[in-house]
Amino acid sequence: MSGPRYRGRFAPSPSGPLHAGSMLAALGSWLLARQAGGEWLVRIEDIDPPREVPGAALAQLDTLAAFGLHPDGPVEYQSRRAPLYQAALERLLAGGWAFECHCSRSELAAAGGIHRRCVAGRRRPDPAIRLRVPDGCSIAFDDAIHGHVAQRVDLEVGDFVLRRSDGLWAYQLAVVVDDADQGITDVVRGADLLDSTPRQVLLQRALGLPTPRHAHLPLLLGADGRKLSKSEAALPVRVDEPLVTLQRLWSCLGQAPLADATTPSATAFLDRALAAFRLDRVPLQARSVCAAAHNANAITRA
Repeated sequence: MSGPRYRGRFAPSPSGPLHAGSMLAALGSWLLARQAGGEWLVRIEDIDPPREVPGAALAQLDTLAAFGLHPDGPVEYQSRRAPLYQAALERLLAGGWAFECHCSRSELAAAGGIHRRCVAGRRRPDPAIRLRVPDGCSIAFDDAIHGHVAQRVDLEVGDFVLRRSDGLWAYQLAVVVDDADQGITDVVRGADLLDSTPRQVLLQRALGLPTPRHAHLPLLLGADGRKLSKSEAALPVRVDEPLVTLQRLWSCLGQAPLADATTPSATAFLDRALAAFRLDRVPLQARSVCAAAHNANAITRA
């Protein structure tokens, strides 16, 4: 591998305990970083205080440790990085890439929901800041799992928010600035963020920042076929039985059963999984076994 040494990351938001879908992303990103001989970092994405659950960040870090997933450096917190976001925003404003938007949600919804021009009836004291997406803007990238991905950002997304009208930083700006500042070379995360990647690539180009390689892991689905998430009451993984969860998630990643399934600990399992992991076996979509992996009697606690 040429270029900078591999550096990956796992970046949960502290809106609740880690569930099985979160742990799949953590495990997949850890395996790829370790297999490449690189570093694996953890970043807490706590830039949305209204959604933050007190104590959740510490609980998430404790869960990772219980599963044997230890970061190669201090944990970073987005809430402490506002000066970096402000500096990036000022560069975008100065370069004509960003602009104040006084549109309300209802006004945008009435205009079709995708911002291509301001339709505000009045100026607001607290405007949002949006990225100015050029007409005809098409962004493409190659994903290690999904292959070639392309998006017409102007038509499918429109001018997207960088700083919200309530003063909070938008995810798209924060994640781009953080990945560049931390030297992240490879972003491995869930496929629910696949359609966010073109926006982030566009932002990286506007700011003159490098674009990491990407691999978007399959989502874990519930019995109803929908993605499991904290907002849909996905239950937290059991920290007292990490080995059971790791075995299930290993199967969800499409990996062949390990030759000897009897391992005494999560650490021993991770050592054997690291030697056997193959990215080309990871499926595009979750299989039925992944839905079964969320059964409360299997890996979660009621």
